[in-house]
Amino acid sequence: MIKAGIIGSTGYAGGELVRILSAHKEAEVKWYGSRSYIDKKYAEVYRNMFQIVDAVCMDDNMEELAGQVDVIFTATPQGLCASLVNEEILSKVKIIDLSADFRIKDVSVYEQWYGIEHKSPQFIKEAVYGLCEVNREDIKKARLVANPGCYTTCSILTAYPLAKEGLIDMSTLIIDAKSGTSGAGRGAKLPNLFCEVNENMKAYGVAAHRHTPEIEEQLGYASGGKVVLNFTPHLVPMNRGILATEYAKLTREVSYEEVKAIYDKYYAEEKFVRVLEQDEYPETKWVEGSNYVDVNFKIDPRTGRIIMMGAVDNLVKGAAGQAVQNMNLMFGLKESEGLELVPMFP
Repeated sequence: MIKAGIIGSTGYAGGELVRILSAHKEAEVKWYGSRSYIDKKYAEVYRNMFQIVDAVCMDDNMEELAGQVDVIFTATPQGLCASLVNEEILSKVKIIDLSADFRIKDVSVYEQWYGIEHKSPQFIKEAVYGLCEVNREDIKKARLVANPGCYTTCSILTAYPLAKEGLIDMSTLIIDAKSGTSGAGRGAKLPNLFCEVNENMKAYGVAAHRHTPEIEEQLGYASGGKVVLNFTPHLVPMNRGILATEYAKLTREVSYEEVKAIYDKYYAEEKFVRVLEQDEYPETKWVEGSNYVDVNFKIDPRTGRIIMMGAVDNLVKGAAGQAVQNMNLMFGLKESEGLELVPMFP
C-alpha cells in the first residue's frame, strides 16, 4: 500500500485528492496537511468526509513528512513547494506538485509571470511535466512531477495532435476558455462571492494569464518551434468545469476524415481522452466529477480555419485526478486505478 501525504489538503484540489484516494485500492492518505486547520478534524472542514476520514489536519513540515510516506502531493500556492523541497527530501520520497513551481523550464519566465523568486531552480530541469498522455514514459521514472494546470491540460490536449502533425499555423492560434469558480481556489475573495459571480460572465487575466507561458511552452515542444498565442480565460457561474474553444489557420486543405484520423492516432488508446463523434461538441456537464477530457473539432472551409474544442473537470483531470494518474505511473500501478469515475449528471 502506497502511503501518501497531502500538503494543502483543505483546498479544493486537496479535498479532491482526498476524495479520490479514499477509494484507491493501492494507496492511503497518512498526512492531511493544512496550515489553516492544524489539529482540527479533517471531517470538520469537509463534512462529506464524516465517518470516512478520522484524521486531524497536520502542518506542512515536508522534512518530517518525507520520512513517513512514499509520495507527497503539494496542492499549494505558487512558491511553497519550491521553498520546501531539497535533495534530502527527494532522496526519500516522490513529489507531485500541483502548483506551477516546476512546470516552466525557463526560471526567468516563471519569475516574470508569477512575480516571485524561484527558491529551488536546481530541480527545474529534472522535473517532468505531468501530462500523462504526452510524457508517460518520463513520468514513470520521475521523482519530481510538475502536475499541469487545469486550463493548460484542456488547452494543450485539445490542440496537441494537430500541433504535433503540423496541421495548424501555430502563429494564428487563439484559445478562448471558460472556467467554473472552483478554479480560483477556496480562499475568501470578493470577486468570487455569490452576488459577484451569479448571473455574470467575465474575462480576466486578459493577455496576462499565468497559464499562457505553460501552454506556449508545451505546444512549442509539440510543434517543434516557438509558440506565441492569445489565451483569454473567462469566469462563469458554475462550480466545476473548463471549456476551451481554440481557433487556428490550417496549413493545408483537409477533410474531416483526415483530421479525425490524426486525433485517433494520438488518443484512440488513451483511457481518459474521448474524441467525440462528428458534429458532437464537448460540454462540461458530460465530464463533471471525472478524469475524462472530451475533445472534438470543426473545419471551417470558408475561413480556412479549424475550431478545436475541449472540456475537463478542472478539479479532477485538471488537478487531483491527473495527480493520481501521475502517481499510478510513478509507482507502476494500473494508470486508471482510483480514476474510473463515471461523470456525474445532473
